[in-house]
Amino acid sequence: MINLRHIADRLSLEVCAAEQNLDTEVTGGYASDLLSYVMARAKEGNVWVSMQGHANVVAVASLVNLAGVIITEGTRPEPATLEKANQEGIPILATRLTTYDVVGRLYELGVGREDPAK
Repeated sequence: MINLRHIADRLSLEVCAAEQNLDTEVTGGYASDLLSYVMARAKEGNVWVSMQGHANVVAVASLVNLAGVIITEGTRPEPATLEKANQEGIPILATRLTTYDVVGRLYELGVGREDPAK
């Protein structure tokens, strides 16, 4: 299994919040900018890839019990987002990479695949 620390290191992600929880294991991934889709379709333990940086991202991640959130496209998380993420213990990672690139790289790392060796 892969944890957030490994993902952050391999993708050169900036850790913005809840660094103490980077050892959380990631069970899969979900990419969407629609909060309602994430609430309905993401699975517990997934890492969520989105370009959204507002505080509602943390509320959804906490509700679904996600491993963490990767904010893409150079979007900067709002200060309220970071404060809430630290309070809730939800790791927030950021990158200038596109959502497409991040998802592809996560797949290459084995996130979400049944057998990462394939």
